[in-house]
Amino acid sequence: MNLDNIPQIKHTNSGNFFVLAGPCAIEGEEMALRIAEKLVTITDNLQIPFVFKGSFKKANRSRIDSFSGIGDEKALKILEKVSKEFGVPTVTDIHTNEDAAMAAAYVDVLQIPAFLVRQTDLVVAAANTGKTVNLKKGQFMSPESMKHAAQKVKDCGNDNFMITDRGTMFGYQDMIVDFRGIPTMKEFGTTVLDVTHSLQQPNQTSGVTGGRPDMIETIAKAGIVTGVDGIFIETHFDPANAKSDGANMLHLDYFEGLMTKLVAIRQTINKF
Repeated sequence: MNLDNIPQIKHTNSGNFFVLAGPCAIEGEEMALRIAEKLVTITDNLQIPFVFKGSFKKANRSRIDSFSGIGDEKALKILEKVSKEFGVPTVTDIHTNEDAAMAAAYVDVLQIPAFLVRQTDLVVAAANTGKTVNLKKGQFMSPESMKHAAQKVKDCGNDNFMITDRGTMFGYQDMIVDFRGIPTMKEFGTTVLDVTHSLQQPNQTSGVTGGRPDMIETIAKAGIVTGVDGIFIETHFDPANAKSDGANMLHLDYFEGLMTKLVAIRQTINKF
């Protein structure tokens, strides 16, 4: 995938990895703009290609009373406003074939959730919009099997896709990143490491997903060393009160420090 095919993306010749970052879910306009402004400033200063991430709705929830969104069109319009106000591309996940066309009118990258990446109709619907498609590897799938998901996009005449590893389920409540999978998936296309979801601890008895945010820096550094093209990180200025996935998100205050370290690692690797 050529990053230049994503509208408005900057710093593609910097030699840096790219980053997809933002809150798990769009909770409102003020929070989205606040997070986006901080991320744009940091990534511009460090010359990191940046895509703002936010889910316009959350369809995969542990409990029926869990937050699922503020309204589809309302959230998508906020993503569109972020793009226009800050001049950056945006990504959101889709869950149904109908979501593909609807979201494509507002965002630049359509993300297929890990638990849906084997759904052929959904992948085809996303590919047929002509937008860049982010295929998240199922927690139950091998890295090698992602070549089939990638081929579905290519068979639709769309070569603009990326493959994102978000860990593999180990037991019932833990995710493990098998870094051997990064070079394997790079054979199929552009590869991203979803750092924060890889540190989820799902299936808690409380019905609220847990996480290990203390390990974010460790996993992110390992991803850069292994050679990922991009990093995916969910971040929030108040993770403890975020309406979705707060337990595994990076506090926004730590984003700049982490990116600075990752850029330094990437620059070192580029010398060899």
